[in-house]
Amino acid sequence: MRYFSKFDQGTNQRVFQAMYMWFFDQLRFDNFTVDMDSTVMSRYGQQEGARRGYNPHKPGRNSHHPLLAFIADCRMVANCWLRSGDAYTSNNFQGFLEDTLDKLTGKKVGLLRADSGFYSREILEYLERGERPIPYIIAVRLYPAIQRMLSGHRQWIQLGDGVEVADSYYESPGWGKARRMIMVRQKISVRPKATGKSLRLFPDDDLYGDYRYGCFVTSLELPAGVVWKIYRMRADAENRIKELKYDFGAGSFNVRQFSATEAAMNFVMLAYNLMSLFRQIVLSGKVQPTLKTMRYKLFSIAGYLTKEGSARILKLSLAMKRREWFTGLWNKSRSFDLPIQFASHL
Repeated sequence: MRYFSKFDQGTNQRVFQAMYMWFFDQLRFDNFTVDMDSTVMSRYGQQEGARRGYNPHKPGRNSHHPLLAFIADCRMVANCWLRSGDAYTSNNFQGFLEDTLDKLTGKKVGLLRADSGFYSREILEYLERGERPIPYIIAVRLYPAIQRMLSGHRQWIQLGDGVEVADSYYESPGWGKARRMIMVRQKISVRPKATGKSLRLFPDDDLYGDYRYGCFVTSLELPAGVVWKIYRMRADAENRIKELKYDFGAGSFNVRQFSATEAAMNFVMLAYNLMSLFRQIVLSGKVQPTLKTMRYKLFSIAGYLTKEGSARILKLSLAMKRREWFTGLWNKSRSFDLPIQFASHL
């Protein structure tokens, strides 16, 4: 606590700007996908910035509402800002995105994905302007006008069992221009676990009650079904948030000072990135194990050091069939060096 209390806002900016920039400079990838998301972290004290806001699991409880940016291609955290609990999802989006791009200096964002909390005219205009506009897919809030657009659309293309897609152009009041909307509806009887929402404007109409709807605004020119499938991959960001909270304790490292809590969180994010690098480069399996699994299989193995002449030998308590696999990990960890060439997972 004494260590983190030395961090103020200026120190956080200098330290983590340099650390993120150095880390991502060691990873050779470009034209990647950024997923923006926010999460709620409940607090049980009088920490600075802890406010009552949207807290679905513990209504009325003080919380912080951090904003996060993930690089989907290499499954890492690109940036993290701590915010007060009463901050709206998209608050400070422009400053946060600019800070994220600074941390990723020299790299190009090929796509930005975000949920409906980031659906606003200001954000869309910000992403579209400038010499290098950022392509995007953002979920649309189902306002009454959007629901009427969905209910009035008649030409749907069947994408699979119980899934239909369509696209159209829609101009919301105050936009000044029309933007492309990708519409999706899924039949509940065929896909009972389908994501999306019912059209509440028509609660007594069986036709609309049989479906769950989703809508996305995009600057991409790809087919509607492809855009929807690309957006669905954003769900992996939710898995990253759960892992950060439950395996890495991102929501547990908090102290009274706001900047100190933000510093602790960013150290957690960097630790997560190092573990993600270890999983993908050294373990390199199709299934990415959680930290709990790695702790059980790799890090919490009994052992002791012995000495033969001038050589020190580490003896581990490993079954014979696991020794070859473990030796392979040691050898692989010696075989790679920075910088690392990353291939896209998408």
